[in-house]
Amino acid sequence: MGKYLKMQRRGKGSNAYAKPSHRFKADVMFRQGRQQLAKAACEVIEFVDNPMHSAPLMRVRYEDNSENVLIAPEGIKIGDKIFEGKEASVGLGNILRIGDIPEGLAIYNLEAIPGDGGKYIRAAGSFATVVSHSPSGTTVLLPSKRSISIDNECRAEIGVVSGGGMEMQPILKAGKNYYIKHATNQLWPRYRGVKMNPVDHPFGGKQHHKGFSSMVSRNAPPGRKVGHLAASRVGRKKR
Repeated sequence: MGKYLKMQRRGKGSNAYAKPSHRFKADVMFRQGRQQLAKAACEVIEFVDNPMHSAPLMRVRYEDNSENVLIAPEGIKIGDKIFEGKEASVGLGNILRIGDIPEGLAIYNLEAIPGDGGKYIRAAGSFATVVSHSPSGTTVLLPSKRSISIDNECRAEIGVVSGGGMEMQPILKAGKNYYIKHATNQLWPRYRGVKMNPVDHPFGGKQHHKGFSSMVSRNAPPGRKVGHLAASRVGRKKR
């Protein structure tokens, strides 16, 4: 019979593949309702090292002594002021409506729908660019070079996410990469199916290729559902 496939074990939802909840130190999102204010300010009081985020976080304190955790932009420091609201100026770390941000400016932590707290561009060193404005929405160029249209009421922060140089340091050893992935409970190393035994994977065996097509029906049993799932086409597109 062989073993369960790795994707079957992951889909079962056991603790071995679950994200460690104690490593999520804070909910990183914008405060609800503050976009309706004319202008509000908060001060950066400390930086937070969160293992589940590639970028450093910053703890901010508002005028009413309430606190929140946001993603730190490149160049921010303790004691700096961050403004948000309808009349907030364009400055580092400030939170504005995407419709009020000038074209060509770098932004991060962009909301997908108004009020969701920020969904796009949150990885270390990433940023998006405001391309154009229109009454129906704002066009934004994502780090993946894909352009999307966002509601003008969505909020975003000004700047570039800090920690961009983290990937420049060489890992050198596989053991170091193991502990980097282990901190966030990521599955590593990831083996190819053709490197496995036939009892462990449908593509397994001594040969270095699958030996048959990798397209599989959507109605296939779970133990065979690997490869191109219900693909409409594969291979190079003919011009």
